Amino acid sequence: MILLVFFGVIIVGVILALIRAIKGPTPPDRVVGVDIMVTITIALMVLLGLFFKRRIYLDVSLIYAVLSFVGVIAIARYLDKGL
Repeated sequence: MILLVFFGVIIVGVILALIRAIKGPTPPDRVVGVDIMVTITIALMVLLGLFFKRRIYLDVSLIYAVLSFVGVIAIARYLDKGL
């Protein structure tokens, strides 16, 4: 039952982040919206790992988090200096 509440909160968070990513007035706002969606996806993978009792979801979420961090840093550097 509690997992359904968590999934509902995650869906609301994804919708709000999607609105920020689409409607964001500046490119950094759009990057933040996409980063929030990635973070929510990582949380969803952790919840799925808890629900299915599989550790592989945790490993995948950690790798996804590291790749997302590197990607956001690269985009921030590009937006700051323009290459």
